[in-house]
Amino acid sequence: MKKKKILSLITAAAMAISLTACGSSGDTAQESAAESPQTTAGAETEAAADESGEEAVEVSEDAVTIEVWSNNRHDEVYMTQMIEEFNATHSDVQINYTIMTDDWQNSIQLAYQANTAPDIISIAASDGLALSDYVTSGMFVSLNDFIDADTTFQEVTEAYDHMYEGLNSIGDDIYWVPTGVRSGTRIEYNIGLLQDAGYETVPSTLEEMVEAAKAVTENGGGSVYGVGFTQNGFNRWLEGVGEMSGYNHQGYDYENGVFDFSEWKDLLEVASRFYAEGTVLPGSETQGVDNNRALFAQGSFALWGNASQEAGVFTDQFPCDFEWGVAELPTMTGEVKGALSITPNFGWALLSSCENQDAAWEVISWFGSEEFLKGYLEGGYTLPLSDYMTERIDASKTGRLADFALTDYEDVYPTVPTVSVEGDDWGTVMWNVVLGNISADDAIADLNERYNAALENGIANGSCQRLTIENFDKLHPSAGTSVYGE
Repeated sequence: MKKKKILSLITAAAMAISLTACGSSGDTAQESAAESPQTTAGAETEAAADESGEEAVEVSEDAVTIEVWSNNRHDEVYMTQMIEEFNATHSDVQINYTIMTDDWQNSIQLAYQANTAPDIISIAASDGLALSDYVTSGMFVSLNDFIDADTTFQEVTEAYDHMYEGLNSIGDDIYWVPTGVRSGTRIEYNIGLLQDAGYETVPSTLEEMVEAAKAVTENGGGSVYGVGFTQNGFNRWLEGVGEMSGYNHQGYDYENGVFDFSEWKDLLEVASRFYAEGTVLPGSETQGVDNNRALFAQGSFALWGNASQEAGVFTDQFPCDFEWGVAELPTMTGEVKGALSITPNFGWALLSSCENQDAAWEVISWFGSEEFLKGYLEGGYTLPLSDYMTERIDASKTGRLADFALTDYEDVYPTVPTVSVEGDDWGTVMWNVVLGNISADDAIADLNERYNAALENGIANGSCQRLTIENFDKLHPSAGTSVYGE
């Protein structure tokens, strides 16, 4: 019996399938693509049904087709196989799955305006979609009623335990439920190069790490360096050092509702020594992330900072022919005083233009089911977020992703008010301090002035609201109560 195959992977035909082609543009897209190793093509519909142990069914002529768009290519094989299995075993609902790799946000908005939008879209914190814009415009549907009626989905995803204000929820309304998470940044390091320089692991303070980079560089005799950065390298991992040291996340003081970058001064001055002392691989800051990954894998430098996507990168995309380790970020004092930000991902938003919302929820619920997530998580496509799934997967199947397991001090920060700032953003300015182009004092004075002016302007014209957090705890920033006001 030949089945109706409703699966279209409509992608740019000229683009080769690779670990770096997915998602939105730039480094964020590359990193999403590298979350896991690439595997072989999925089975056909009939084979998928056979392997699932369920008998394939004849698709009803009245079946509802749910259009699903995703900007993830790194999980294409698994998604293809599982969707084929779903279609083969559901007579009343079918999934048409489309991967879009270019101009993700614009494509969604244009399709919505033209009444050609999908029913469901994939969504992750790293996509850069401003949730409030999509909610205010009426594009996204609150999922609370569906979640309340689906106790199994609640149990597996722990949806109400993972509400992040301004990120996946606004007030009491949930607009997408993350079922995975990208870890905070770690330091990946060349074990042999560090040992040759007299270090068994990455030091616990930033100042000691600067010294370690200097020792590796001196030991390398001009052919090997201590550390490699990349374009705008501040946000790559130095930002995480500041977060763990208890500094204001993205310079925002949640208790007082203002921007204050002052406490970042010491970090900037210590980090600037990487360049002042010549321990950075020359030219690495002008290269993209993949070029520097390849250089690390070749043994050109010892210390590299990035998150859990590197598990797949250094296993398959740029395999290292040396032993490499994963260490926690250093802090300014060696003590963890603040949360390291993590990125919830692998969620699904329901668009208001969807004409069959019950059927669309059936698909979203299936994407969040134990059956679906167990294979997804064990395949190493993302880290588990819920305790329920953490306890039900075999971590030994996830390869080096296990080295990036979440720590107690990792959390999701409330979304900082989006302000329209004239001139360079805060990460660029801080990176210029590290490069030696501007003093820390001048940078901080400039940022405090421009960001607070933009905040006040935004409040005045109604484009943003002041956010304060009641009972704010720097180690558990998501636990406080968000309060919005002028």
